Amino acid sequence: MNKEYRLKKNEEFQHVFQRGNSVANRQFVVYQVKKTEQDTIRIGLSVSKKLGNAVVRNRIKRLMKENLRELVPNLHQNCDVVIIARHPVAAMTYDEIKKSLSHVLKVARLFRSKI
Repeated sequence: MNKEYRLKKNEEFQHVFQRGNSVANRQFVVYQVKKTEQDTIRIGLSVSKKLGNAVVRNRIKRLMKENLRELVPNLHQNCDVVIIARHPVAAMTYDEIKKSLSHVLKVARLFRSKI
């Protein structure tokens, strides 16, 4: 994911949590808030310490970023999104994460067109 597509500051995350809508499946929770004044999507990732040590958390974030890199061109571009990983993600493979992430983004209606 490019830097322009990332949420970085705590205030940005808090704004999405407080003002946004949430959708979830067993592996991920997605919060989203529409931003009409911006022309790109910005995504923040959150992986709790409950999921494992730093090695496990960083692996999860790397897999999520790689999957999102492929999905971002197909997503609506005028919103901020925070994706929270849940416990089952720690044991999942790349393809399982891709399938689950695509599913939760589809339920959240973030895709421009059907996949």
